[in-house]
Amino acid sequence: MVKSESPPPAAGNHMTPDEFRRHGRQVIEWIARYMESVEEYPVRSPATPGQIRDALPAEPPEVGEGFEEILADVDRLILPGITHWQSPNFFAYFPSNNSGPSILGELLSAGLGVQGMLWSTSPACTEVETHVLDWLVAMLGLPDRFLSTSRGGGVLQDTASNAVLCALLAARERATGFQSNRAGAAGDLVVYTSEHAHSSIDKAMRIAGLGHQQLRKVASDAAFAMRPDALARQIEQDRRAGYKPCLVMATVGTTSSNAIDPVAEIGAVCEHEGAWLHVDAAMSGTAALCPELRWIQPGLELADSYTFNPHKWMFTNFDCNAFWVADRRELVRTLSVLPEYLRNAASDSGEVIDYRDWHVQLGRRFRALKLWFVIRHYGVEGLRRHVRQHVALAQEFAGWVQQSSQWELAAPAPLNLVCMRHVDGDEATRDRMERINRSGAAFLTHTRLADRFVLRVCIGQRATERRHVTRLWERLEE
Repeated sequence: MVKSESPPPAAGNHMTPDEFRRHGRQVIEWIARYMESVEEYPVRSPATPGQIRDALPAEPPEVGEGFEEILADVDRLILPGITHWQSPNFFAYFPSNNSGPSILGELLSAGLGVQGMLWSTSPACTEVETHVLDWLVAMLGLPDRFLSTSRGGGVLQDTASNAVLCALLAARERATGFQSNRAGAAGDLVVYTSEHAHSSIDKAMRIAGLGHQQLRKVASDAAFAMRPDALARQIEQDRRAGYKPCLVMATVGTTSSNAIDPVAEIGAVCEHEGAWLHVDAAMSGTAALCPELRWIQPGLELADSYTFNPHKWMFTNFDCNAFWVADRRELVRTLSVLPEYLRNAASDSGEVIDYRDWHVQLGRRFRALKLWFVIRHYGVEGLRRHVRQHVALAQEFAGWVQQSSQWELAAPAPLNLVCMRHVDGDEATRDRMERINRSGAAFLTHTRLADRFVLRVCIGQRATERRHVTRLWERLEE
């Protein structure tokens, strides 16, 4: 524990600018040391349920405490309960990266403390965001219809879960002639997605008032991607039963297996049926930074909305989701509520974007600042280099699996996720995963594909190098 070098603040006093400078340096130094040493920690927290809370004081302090004491308790009380997502040996779930420029951008955003709900409440907050989202359209090779200079445009949401909710709400309104907001959700609207799609669509159905029974999970092919022919048959069957297609969610890189739905064929079905096409590329969308990997996104010109997460594989700390629509008027008309106390001359002029109309929440922080910092620090080529490195490591790892007598691939590995299982079956696969996780040397998670227990190895952390991937393979082979 660090000994307190300064007396605690007088009761009720704010931290002075000089104190902030001193303690801010301490925090930056703590973060820098953590970034240097994160590899040394057990990747998954060894804490048991209730352990962290039991170590916290039962009552809050009546008198303020010294900052050094607070920071020392981060080491003593907090770190034992941290699973180290920034460890180069974190291969679980999906990348959830940060980086130096992203952290500093987040700090500056917190320091400015702006509320960017309207253009007028901080013009830079809005205009930097609009500009950065337009940058990303070019960086990812997305259709021009998503540019703010067209009828569409982009916005930063917190997560892809809120992006699909906003897409679903706009699709619901378009399908009902914008009557659902007034009269309530229609009971004849049906939504379609892959049986391997993210659970956020299930939750969005509940929030949007459509109900889980009106969600259709469409069958997948041998590569676990949605089958367009099965989608078309399901829609035809629902139409005969009196239902109306509302939205289809295609996935570019499912969470379970990284499966890539055939967006072009699905989009053709949506165009024929008049259904909204939402494309969720939460993790894998980052791959499109590399022109040679843009084979993942044919058909996006047919999408009504598209989303990916810079906070997964683009070295921007959580939360930061990029969401685009082809026609922003449909989204704004769906979500806009304008009480008198928010009226202002700039909004009334129609010459500005008010992002409060682009998502569920009213308030919004300067989330674009950290993304702006990241893009400017790395440059497009720098970001591409890291993505290419991760994909190459994953492909090399998949090659080791194919050559192994103990392991086999459980799904195609098109990008940076390798799904594998032990040849001795589910229990052997689970046993290897649990032993590695208990050791603290690495962290892995699983899924079920074709009703089989499957180990997932996701390669995409900022600090992960070939030696970390090699050592993981050695442990698996052991």
